[in-house]
Amino acid sequence: MPKTNQILTRRDFIKLSAGSALGLSSLAFRPFDYRTDLQPQFPDAERMGRVAQGKVDIRIKPYADAAVTKTVYDDEIVIWLREVVGEAPGGYGSSRWVETPDGYIYAPRLQPVWNRPNTPVQSLPELPAGAVPGGTGKGMWAEVTVPYVDFIMRQPISSNVYRERIANGLPPRIYHNMVVWIDNMEVGPDGKVLYRVNERYGNPGDIYWVPAEVMRPFTADDVSPIHPDAADKHVEVNLTRQTLTCYEGKSEVYFCRVSTGAKFDAQGNAVDVWSTPPGDHPISRKLIALHMSGPTTGDWPAVAWTSIFAAGGVAIHSTYWHNYFGIPRSHGCVNCAPDDAKWVWRWTYPYVGLEPGDVDVSSKWPPVGTKVNVVE
Repeated sequence: MPKTNQILTRRDFIKLSAGSALGLSSLAFRPFDYRTDLQPQFPDAERMGRVAQGKVDIRIKPYADAAVTKTVYDDEIVIWLREVVGEAPGGYGSSRWVETPDGYIYAPRLQPVWNRPNTPVQSLPELPAGAVPGGTGKGMWAEVTVPYVDFIMRQPISSNVYRERIANGLPPRIYHNMVVWIDNMEVGPDGKVLYRVNERYGNPGDIYWVPAEVMRPFTADDVSPIHPDAADKHVEVNLTRQTLTCYEGKSEVYFCRVSTGAKFDAQGNAVDVWSTPPGDHPISRKLIALHMSGPTTGDWPAVAWTSIFAAGGVAIHSTYWHNYFGIPRSHGCVNCAPDDAKWVWRWTYPYVGLEPGDVDVSSKWPPVGTKVNVVE
């Protein structure tokens, strides 16, 4: 089991009082003490999996009724040796399993993760005047490239997902593939660089600090359009097959498995409220990352590569909280693996740059966004 860090005490929080930070070229140490040793020890492996769905049994064979060799829990990190085809539990859904040194875990329960630390930037990019109201005038988009990291709070947190962890005695945490806005940086007494995360789009917009090495800064290549001159681009989402296909005219240029609106609730009852709306829908807004929250959808910070195409915020987007692609599971959106969501985001119109990282064409008539055709 990977090493985890204990939650900060109230006294620790007081020590983490807010203060202005300087550019790295002229940073001053804070006059108070705080922790920057938030990086746990992960297994020594190139590819790993994070348990993303509560308690999970590791079995001797890739079958639901095979003998259990070990039980692992939320956020435990296991070594991912290879993916194999086994038996779908209950005869329904995915047949994918992951082989680990201790046996087999049902693949949809594991988020694929890597541990790839980064070199901190020397200074944050300058922003156009007034780009972020109330901001520092500097900032960049960045992606978490380690399995997870606990963050430092210097003010109250609003997100339900973080508040629940704190209420349960767990440290607030961000995960691999989450994309966040960095608007400040400083160096601690131990010489380690911290970035300040300040959620740019969506509510509640929490602010916290993370070790800089866990974040990979984005470059223009991350958002550069794919095939911008291609004609007749359109996306087809097949609700029966749980697939997404990108077409240029009649030519298929990209294919992936997705998870669309769930057909059943946790008790097995049929539901319609979470269905992904069929029909033709133009993409109306795209964001590099968005904090998604709602009374029926839950609370999901830092959702990357969001392409909104239907009323109510229904979108194609990256998903870091499950690996059930190929099975209906969402609350209406089209959940994609991070690399798939990023490809679709870069390929579809409107095209979005690093600044401001958000383009809204919903007022255009006739619609100009790439069409998303959702079929049964």
